[in-house]
Order: sequence, then C-alpha cells, then structure tokens
Amino acid sequence: MKQIAIFASGKGTNAESIIEYFRDHASIKVALIVTNNPAAGVIKIAHSNKIISAIVSKEALNDAEVTGRVLNALNIDMIVLAGFLQLIPQFLLQKYPGKIVNIHPALLPKFGGKGMYGLKVHEAVLTAKEKETGITVHYVNEHYDEGEVILQKTVSIKPSDNPESLSAKVLSLEHEWYPKTIEKLLI
Repeated sequence: MKQIAIFASGKGTNAESIIEYFRDHASIKVALIVTNNPAAGVIKIAHSNKIISAIVSKEALNDAEVTGRVLNALNIDMIVLAGFLQLIPQFLLQKYPGKIVNIHPALLPKFGGKGMYGLKVHEAVLTAKEKETGITVHYVNEHYDEGEVILQKTVSIKPSDNPESLSAKVLSLEHEWYPKTIEKLLI
C-alpha cells in the first residue's frame, strides 16, 4: 500500500477530494495530514476521516529529525501539497526526489511564486486580461511554483467572471484532476 501525506494550510477542500478519491483504493492510502495552521479546516477533515494529523511549526517542519521521524513512522511514499503555504525544506526534497507534488490555481509559469495563492492568483489573471486560466500540477523544488510541470488543464474566462467565479471554476478542475494525477504517479 502506497502511503500519502497531504500538507495543507487552509480549508482543505483539495485534501478532502483526495481523501474521497482514495478512500477504498486497492493500493493507495492517505495516511497523514500535516498543517502549519492550528485553525485550518483540514484538521477537522482529517479527524472526521480518521486520518492522523500533525500541526507543525515552521521550526518543526525544518527539523529533519522531527519531520523525518513522523514521515518514516507512517512509511510515507509521497508528499502532496494542497494549499500548503510554506516552502518545503531541502532535506525533504532530497528524501523524496520526484515524490513531492503541488497544485497551483493558474497556468504556470504565469501567476506563480511566493504570495500567489487563493484569490490573489485569480485577481492577477483577470487584471492581466487572460482569455483562459486553469491548474498546474507540478513537482516541488526549492522555489515556489517552479518545479517541472506534470499536468495542466484549462478553463475559459468569460467577461462576466470575477475572482470568486474564476476560483470556483479552477477549484472544480483541481478536484477532478489532482487525485487522478497523484494516482498515475504512484501506480
């Protein structure tokens, strides 16, 4: 059984869609939820799905011994970022080469980087008068949103779209394609 750790900082809608997708999977299981935000909604999602959760400070995340012990104890095979707002430390990139993925709510390399998350991304896309936007699933490296692209899916932007409506369209793509992409990478 392949074990996934989901790292998330917010409400956890992507984490929830991943958990649902793999609930009865024959060979993949969500084994751990990690968050840096003690008020994150993803904690409640973890508890309601009987998944171990860990709240980690920035210092703990960057402590190779502490973080390594937790991930090793659960035999984690892949780390999936789902709205995790901290940079992944170098030791994790080395420990999990090609096994840490992220999803971004825009078509990278546009509209990525530090501070580009949530509605900020959709506001920037609309300000730039783009005709389409979408999602990018990519490998994680030492820079925000600069890892190798695995998958991109697009959606058209209508003149009536605002940041909230664009966010809803993109989130729908995320929920559909992120779990499928994770599955392909693990099988």
